Amino acid sequence: MDIHRTFAEVVFWEDGRLRHHGRVDMTRSGLEGFGRSLGKKDEVVLEATGNAMAVVRVLSPFVGRVIVANPMQVKAIAHARIKTDKIDAGVLAQLQASGFLPEVWVPDERTERLRRLVARRNQVVRHRTRVKNEVHGILQAHLVPKCPHADLFNNRGRAWLERQVLPDDERAAIARHIREIDRLAEDLADLDVDIAMEAVDDPQVRRLQTITGVNAIVATGIIAAIGGIRRFNEPQKLVSYFGLNPRVRQSGLGIAQYGRISKHGRSHARAMLVEAAWAAAKAPGPLRAFFLRIRSKRGHQVAAVAVARKLAVLIWHLLTKEQDYFWVRPALVAAKQRQLALKAGAPSERSVGRRGAAYAYNVKELRNREKAAAENAERAYELMVRHWRSRGPKRRTDATKEERL
Repeated sequence: MDIHRTFAEVVFWEDGRLRHHGRVDMTRSGLEGFGRSLGKKDEVVLEATGNAMAVVRVLSPFVGRVIVANPMQVKAIAHARIKTDKIDAGVLAQLQASGFLPEVWVPDERTERLRRLVARRNQVVRHRTRVKNEVHGILQAHLVPKCPHADLFNNRGRAWLERQVLPDDERAAIARHIREIDRLAEDLADLDVDIAMEAVDDPQVRRLQTITGVNAIVATGIIAAIGGIRRFNEPQKLVSYFGLNPRVRQSGLGIAQYGRISKHGRSHARAMLVEAAWAAAKAPGPLRAFFLRIRSKRGHQVAAVAVARKLAVLIWHLLTKEQDYFWVRPALVAAKQRQLALKAGAPSERSVGRRGAAYAYNVKELRNREKAAAENAERAYELMVRHWRSRGPKRRTDATKEERL
């Protein structure tokens, strides 16, 4: 099926030959009517588009299997000079019959819902950032100096903004932008509640929060992007899935040339990993030591991407082996989990007259003890790197040759 917004072009592969079926309306009733004409042993192939998952849900009860193909890989495998909907559908059928169809993993209903929530939250955050940048642009256009406060849009920042000399139309535009920022903040809070309710009881989300720099939102976004960790048989597969693997060019006997990261795969999850990398670079621990080591050689941007790649490898090991991060800070993780539970609607511990596990993070002595352990781990990493020497290729001497003989 070559699906579009209003119709789908259908081609059958039977007995080694293609047969054109015609068009099917892209409505629930139209797809259900088409599904009733199929058998339980039939397979339906379609490319990944915006409405592909809806087609999968409607047709799955009628056929043996609905397969979603990767459109980029299909284009690379079967590039045709003549391109029509009928030819595109025929290409999908032929690739599936020959066993060369590049499939896309179809998420379950819960993972798909979590992906939608995370994607909507990302859209709201990006929209809010654009509106804030417009306010900064107005101030810059009128030579207004930088706000002396940490945040221009908190109470102190807004009070400072009211005192600036601006034309009436620009002041009205800023007022509209601030109202939009407040409305987006409400939408963001509602989405955070929905995400928290989905993730509060997820053990994988809790496990990822044991990593330095990974909060509940980042952990939920990564879990939603990964789906099932078992479909990645090695950490490099997960790194490639996030687009954090370097591009490589090599031909013949020439030396392989490594370039920038590929940026193929789930861009939102990659951005979350980079965000977590910046947070990890500010907290004591081996990840900050690794960031500082790379920054001294390649700069802070490359170092952040390198830490994001290391986080992807670390996430694969934690989820595959079902283990927490070795340098976990228990009180900090309990505080993260408690924050997530409160967003999900859990009652306050004060209302029942007792202290929960998250209260340990408020004890300064315990918090400093965990921080000191992380600093010791950071120094241990630095010491290991300082004394580490790469082993060159082994040289074959006459003695070793005689021993082998």
